[in-house]
Amino acid sequence: MAFEDSLAFAQKLDQQDPLAFMRDAFHIPTFKDSEQQEIYLCGNSLGLQPKLTAEYLNDELTKWQKLGVKGHFDGAFPWLPYHEFLAAESAALVGAKPAEVVCMNSLTANLHFMMVSFYRPTAKKFKVLIEDHAFPSDHYAVESQVNFHGHSADEAMILLKPREGETCLQLEDILATIDAHADELALIMLPGVQYYTGQVFDMQAIADAAQHHDIVVGFDLAHAAGNIEMQLHDWGVDFAAWCTYKYLNSGPGSVAGCFVHEKHHDNPDLPRFAGWWGHDKASRFKMENQFIPIQSAEGWQLSNPPILSLAAIRASLDTIKQAGGIGELRYKSKQLTAYLRFLLEGRLPEQVIIITPDEALSGCQLSVCISSEHKQGKDVFDAIEAAGVTCDWREPNVIRVAPTPLYNSYTDCYKFVDILQAAL
Repeated sequence: MAFEDSLAFAQKLDQQDPLAFMRDAFHIPTFKDSEQQEIYLCGNSLGLQPKLTAEYLNDELTKWQKLGVKGHFDGAFPWLPYHEFLAAESAALVGAKPAEVVCMNSLTANLHFMMVSFYRPTAKKFKVLIEDHAFPSDHYAVESQVNFHGHSADEAMILLKPREGETCLQLEDILATIDAHADELALIMLPGVQYYTGQVFDMQAIADAAQHHDIVVGFDLAHAAGNIEMQLHDWGVDFAAWCTYKYLNSGPGSVAGCFVHEKHHDNPDLPRFAGWWGHDKASRFKMENQFIPIQSAEGWQLSNPPILSLAAIRASLDTIKQAGGIGELRYKSKQLTAYLRFLLEGRLPEQVIIITPDEALSGCQLSVCISSEHKQGKDVFDAIEAAGVTCDWREPNVIRVAPTPLYNSYTDCYKFVDILQAAL
């Protein structure tokens, strides 16, 4: 599409946008207690609240009020199997079979539970491949697992670093590192989308390389779920985990998602930290002490899940379904982010540097680096926030901007660049 730098053109794109109606499905924050809506470009950190959320939460509060414990069995969405109502739509988002996904725990907890099963170091193969600039929680989780197995981080963690003078990793360097360390790697754990740069990783190529060398591969999809299209089952990914409060809009600290490929479901030799809710459903209430895991991703559950959080996830998944699913969202996202990139590069070529790769390797997020001439980049961020923009700041000099296709508009992008230009 040939873009134009004008408010009238942005408004024209909004009028032609088949998903423009979805904005009305969300509560948009207002600016300084006025009726003016914020320019909210922070869905990569916390998604906005769908209007369905209060309705779904109130349904469960009313059920609890009127039925008490009987709510586990009664009503359209009884609590006992409630997590099952999220499986089909969650699976569609990540390219999985419904039996391969489950909503449980939090993201880092899920990564730990997955590594209990899938990081099985031997005397020869004990190393883990991870980014040098991984999200800190991922690094902490991997390092603590390595230490738990009696290794030091220095000897067991292989850290991928960008080339000199670059900010993003090159696929050929990732694959070359896998090849070079194939005989000693027990696990590859990388992001689907890098949190700082917004780079989309070629998960299929990485999974293919891992399978070629008989290495377990898992992905942190915190910034990928609800952002990009994936095919975890077809790619043969062993496990993955994601939070649901970013692009999936389920509320702060909401329950996370987890994927375990079906090839692992019936493996009796696979260790795990077990809990009651992962036990075979047919015999769960016999209350016996011999653990029989469910033959699906549900077999990794521990406790009965928090229903109010799952209700919020169900509301967000139903909202995404109203939009037509991840394919429709991704199509708009490419256009929306391309328009933002066009405006930034056209108007501010000397003042900002976009460190996010081009469309083929990016999702919603653009990471905008304030040029060295503007040493007070945080002051620039504070100025745009004071003018009604919500995005986020990452040290030392990056503003992360994420136009989200469910509720952001082309006009949002245009006004944001106006405000950023004025602040600079």
